[in-house]
Amino acid sequence: MKIVLDCAHGAVSEVAPLVFKELGAEVISLNDQPNGMNINLNCGALHPENLAKFITSHKAEAGFCFDGDGDRLIMVDKKGNILDGDYIMAIIGSHLIEKNKLPKRTVVTTVMSNYGLQKTIESAGGRIISTDVGDRCVVDECLKNNLSFGGEQSGHIVFLDHSTTGDALISALQILKVMKESGKQLNELSRCMRKLPQVLINIKVKEKKPLESMPRVWAAISRSQVRLEGSGRILVRYSGTEPLARVMVEGENKSFIESIGSSVAQAIEEEIG
Repeated sequence: MKIVLDCAHGAVSEVAPLVFKELGAEVISLNDQPNGMNINLNCGALHPENLAKFITSHKAEAGFCFDGDGDRLIMVDKKGNILDGDYIMAIIGSHLIEKNKLPKRTVVTTVMSNYGLQKTIESAGGRIISTDVGDRCVVDECLKNNLSFGGEQSGHIVFLDHSTTGDALISALQILKVMKESGKQLNELSRCMRKLPQVLINIKVKEKKPLESMPRVWAAISRSQVRLEGSGRILVRYSGTEPLARVMVEGENKSFIESIGSSVAQAIEEEIG
């Protein structure tokens, strides 16, 4: 198997190529010369588009982009498609459910994961538990419920059977394990999930009142949840660093979710904008 690694001039620069070569892969290693100043510089998991361009011209079967400290993974298939953490969880989660190796048939994600991931896991016979943003929240939820697998769309993936924190090298090895056991290429495995269209609206706010304390806003959110039931979701939250409210809506129909998002955003703007 021929694979390409983008090591982001970071923590995995020496060990990652060695691990995959030891396992018998033909390895092309990029951005593996850290000098203390070039970590993550236009490379790695923050810039997977560079590997996407490279992989198609070198006829590799898979590409793995690590970040500087080695806890995030973004993948690229042989056709140059970029696959984030949601795809990693969909591929591995579905496979573990099929093999009856996923505790409680449950994957722990954050509220930022695409609704398509939930549909994929549920179709495979599993379920999703959603937490606040942050891999620490994922780990805490796993420990609280005796679960072992979860992660974030950003590429932080947790395998508590193997490590107590995110480890991108373990994530990549687990993906290769699924490829070997299933006999499928990465571009075939990624077909298990279709990401749903997403609308994100930012509204400047004067204050950050609890959403449920504003009747008109809460009513607009509740109506939207009813309209989306079973086909999408809405998430309304305040930015932690800016005077913004964020309305995120996902669903099958782009114009439908744009309408829902606009109605909730308007209610927020009229109340505290």
